[in-house]
Amino acid sequence: MLVSAVALLAPAGQPHASAAVPGAPDAPVSAPEGPPGVAVAQPEPVCTAQDPRVAELSGLVADGPPGASPERYHAIPDGGGTAEVFTLDPATCAVTAVRDTGIPVTDVEDLGVTPDGALWLADVGDNGARRDTVRLVVVPVSGPPRVHDLVYADGPRDAEAVLVGDDGIPLIVEKTTGVAGVYRPARPLDGAGPVTLERVTGVVLPYSTTTGGPLGAVGSRTVTGAAVGPPGAADGRAVALRTYTDAWVFPLRGGPAEPATADALVEALRGSPLPVPLPDEPQGEAVAWDGRGTLHSGSEARGMSQAAVRAVPGVLAVATTTAAPMVEQPAEAPAVRSFPPWLPAATGAGVLGALLLAGIGAMTLHGRRR
Repeated sequence: MLVSAVALLAPAGQPHASAAVPGAPDAPVSAPEGPPGVAVAQPEPVCTAQDPRVAELSGLVADGPPGASPERYHAIPDGGGTAEVFTLDPATCAVTAVRDTGIPVTDVEDLGVTPDGALWLADVGDNGARRDTVRLVVVPVSGPPRVHDLVYADGPRDAEAVLVGDDGIPLIVEKTTGVAGVYRPARPLDGAGPVTLERVTGVVLPYSTTTGGPLGAVGSRTVTGAAVGPPGAADGRAVALRTYTDAWVFPLRGGPAEPATADALVEALRGSPLPVPLPDEPQGEAVAWDGRGTLHSGSEARGMSQAAVRAVPGVLAVATTTAAPMVEQPAEAPAVRSFPPWLPAATGAGVLGALLLAGIGAMTLHGRRR
């Protein structure tokens, strides 16, 4: 959801915290270049979602066997109501099934999956950072859903990304420009009472020159989705964080047989990522891996553009090679803060007002010419 995205408007005297992350000079990053044969492919169109129920596509899982293309997508639109999962045909993006859990949610923003096929709906959106608790809804392949309520140890915050380890421990990644906090439950999720979320690390994404998204350059550092590579891929495992303009791929240490535990995910997020440009998506918020190591990205509908899914083949193979053109995280975060929640609406109203005034002026001029 756009409302709480970030911009270069910092209230006086309130600089964003910086992180001591091993890094290189904070220079813009464009499409990665590496040795011959080691390069990231361009995104390829997969399908367009014409069903209005998934117009606000915000979370995606590519479901299929290791080494194969997806047999189906699982998707969630962002928003409230009850926790629902939509199954999509991967060739057409047509809705083929809907599972409504009936569980109340406030603002579902992302979708994760564990090796047993359970889907994790992340009800973690919080425009304005006012929610007392956030919620994870776990939808197993069979059986009733489970609910886990969570509370941040350091106060409410907005997020749009969830990563779930093979051990069933989730990580929530904050939606902010600067240091994106990564949060983990302080104790096992047993469904009893709100569980405290503790900050375990922070991610500082490099600058990017990739175009697209609703916020321009600022959106290139705003985390809007996340995904863990599935087990069984020949090239190993990796974590993907996406922004409005790019995906950033963090390989996991160890071989393909090593489990992607929450500890392993945190360790990977402290490393250097591979940039994967996703240019010109209207409002890209969804990301997923398939069994071949192809990265799938999804965008919400915006303006005249419909929600759609694209795929970038071979990303995992590039990210896990020793010659991969990785980019170090900056040593310090930029001095920016989230803008006030009312600003996007005000900006939109200003644009609409300008268009209306232009239309009135054109009509007046036309009338005079008559």
